[in-house]
Amino acid sequence: MSIDLTIQSHGARLAAIGGVPLAFLAYAAFAFSDASVQLLEGAFSPFQVTFTGALLGLVALPFVRTPGDRLLDVFSATRRSLWLARAIGSSISGLSSVVAFTRLPMPEAFALIFLMPMLVTLLSMLFLKEQVGAWRWAAVAIGFVGVLMVLRPGLRAFDLGHGAAMLCALSSAIVIVLFRAGGAGEKRVSMLGAGLIGPLVINGAALLWLQAFRWPDGAEMVLLAGYGLLAILGQALLMLAAQRVAVSRIAPPQYSQMIWAVALSYTVFHQSVDLPTFAGIAVIIGAGLLTWAREQIRLPSWRRRFALRPR
Repeated sequence: MSIDLTIQSHGARLAAIGGVPLAFLAYAAFAFSDASVQLLEGAFSPFQVTFTGALLGLVALPFVRTPGDRLLDVFSATRRSLWLARAIGSSISGLSSVVAFTRLPMPEAFALIFLMPMLVTLLSMLFLKEQVGAWRWAAVAIGFVGVLMVLRPGLRAFDLGHGAAMLCALSSAIVIVLFRAGGAGEKRVSMLGAGLIGPLVINGAALLWLQAFRWPDGAEMVLLAGYGLLAILGQALLMLAAQRVAVSRIAPPQYSQMIWAVALSYTVFHQSVDLPTFAGIAVIIGAGLLTWAREQIRLPSWRRRFALRPR
């Protein structure tokens, strides 16, 4: 009860803030959460970082409960196979994003992860039999051109982080397509539950198998907590934003993460971004916005209600 009252109190304080500003605050929280991973500098196994984030993510469950929901509903699903697939997809997405932000400059990692909307288009066509018109095909083609501009195969080394970032984009896209396939009748607490229980179980088992767990010191504990708690804050702010405006209006602010990524790269990590990479980033963002614009025209309203960050 005290948790619910605290959440209501914080929600009341944010009542005067519009949905779009809340979305910008949410994506800023996500950016700083990812920055916490990079500040850890690979000191921990990615399994431990992802496990910690999922464990702290349990704090977010009261935010998404609706009247009548029970905490055990995180395990419930009208289609169990889709719940399990979302759990596995979320595990892969979280783990690969940690690897990407550990090994790559933040703008480069974000640029490749922002391939997700284009991959959603392709997967929706293949598995949901959605019609893909010229606009969305153009967005897909432009997005992959942007990837080539960032990676520049043959001109620079391909790092494990590049593959991890693209795997994060693919697995996040799969989670979204799975939601579209069976999300109309699912409770929000169940959808979030799949994204928490999966990483907890899979990464926890990997930690035990590999015996890779180690206790953090004081500074490392702050960074690990920052990774998890800032992600929770971002999810909470994003859901508050979705209560105030249509989800279609809070999607474009996600690209503000790139502004934070560039700023943090120069000021905190002292990593420069070259001009071709900047150009590729701009192309990928443009393709993502084109995909988003077309999605708003084609999708029924229930498919636009998902206000949770896939990864």
